[in-house]
Amino acid sequence: MDFAYHYTAAQETFRQEVKAWLAEHVPSHIKAPVDSEFMRGDLYDFALELRRKLGHKGWLAPTLPTAYGGGGLSVELAVIIEEELRRRKIPTVFSNPLVIPAILVWGTEEQKKKFLPGILHGEKICYQNFTEPQAGSDLANVQSRAVNLGDEWVINGQKIFVSGGGPGKADWLFGPIMTDPDAPRHRNLGYFMIPATTQGITLTPLDLMNGRNQYIVMMEDAHVPADHLIGGDHQGWQVAQTVLEQEHGGGGQPHLIDQDLDNFIEFVGNASRDGRPMSEDPLVQQQVAECYIDSHASGLFSMRNHWLYHSKSELTYEGSQSSLQRKLFGLRNADRMRAVMGPYCLLGIDEQRAPFGGAPEVFQRSSLVRTHPGGTIEVQKVIIARRLGISKTRESAAPTPQTAGRKNGSP
Repeated sequence: MDFAYHYTAAQETFRQEVKAWLAEHVPSHIKAPVDSEFMRGDLYDFALELRRKLGHKGWLAPTLPTAYGGGGLSVELAVIIEEELRRRKIPTVFSNPLVIPAILVWGTEEQKKKFLPGILHGEKICYQNFTEPQAGSDLANVQSRAVNLGDEWVINGQKIFVSGGGPGKADWLFGPIMTDPDAPRHRNLGYFMIPATTQGITLTPLDLMNGRNQYIVMMEDAHVPADHLIGGDHQGWQVAQTVLEQEHGGGGQPHLIDQDLDNFIEFVGNASRDGRPMSEDPLVQQQVAECYIDSHASGLFSMRNHWLYHSKSELTYEGSQSSLQRKLFGLRNADRMRAVMGPYCLLGIDEQRAPFGGAPEVFQRSSLVRTHPGGTIEVQKVIIARRLGISKTRESAAPTPQTAGRKNGSP
């Protein structure tokens, strides 16, 4: 069965336009670092400026309306842009895009015009301000507090494992904060866009397995304007669910790209063991085949969800199913690669004999780290059970920009 999408002549003409633009604006020697931890200094500044150029061209959010800073393009053209960015290994500055669906679904028209253009034009960098020391998998246990003073809110509390990129140059921190300690669980939160430069806000990098691109955020008497509350002052949990619906995989991805798999296959094809090509070992062949199948199965789940999302279908368990497969196969493939490659896959980027510039070592660490963001493996299983109706509690998918306003999908 042919799973490849076959582009039209007009779409291929657009691809040539994208290639020409990238050739003009990105020197051929500029590549994303193997380890995103090293997106620093001049490379970070270059990537930040390139982000702004892509944003003003409408290519950061190609399918979103031009009125908010998007490109107004078709899904097919958006996929072409992403394909060419990946093919060139363009360095990118991380800005969490998950705030965009929250604003589109729950924001007022004034808020959409206030927040979205800066984000979609690449001028503003966003960090997801969700997890707290006592509120990780149990996100509803948020304890950070926002007190209403009429025209502003005063926020106090702490967030942790807040993902960023580079030297912590966030413009916006978005996420749930408790607004009413007396209200019942899931109805006691607000969802705030907090300017990261607000007095009383400090970001401190954490030294973690995956580097120093995550932060502790301290909020001490931080004054935030009232119009920075997205949704009602008791709807923060519902707004957060729109974000998580996307983070769990509800929007999907249109690509079957796995550079770590490609590296592994190339390594096996070139390496020898005991004087014989490693690729002739039937046990190695089995490990490679299982890696390939797992990776492509995950890619097909993601492609399906991408199609469902953009066809405005109502998803149920599919997002968490994709997330679960992605987290599990990452662990399985890391184990298989380690069994075949041995110590070579543990050599870091500074090691002279590290294959592929140390990329396999980065994958070994990231395969563990990736099991946590957006809900752990156990959380995904619980969501799937609830969506299938085989749990004690049942739930429906949160509204997304594609389903909001429809029956059973209205905020």
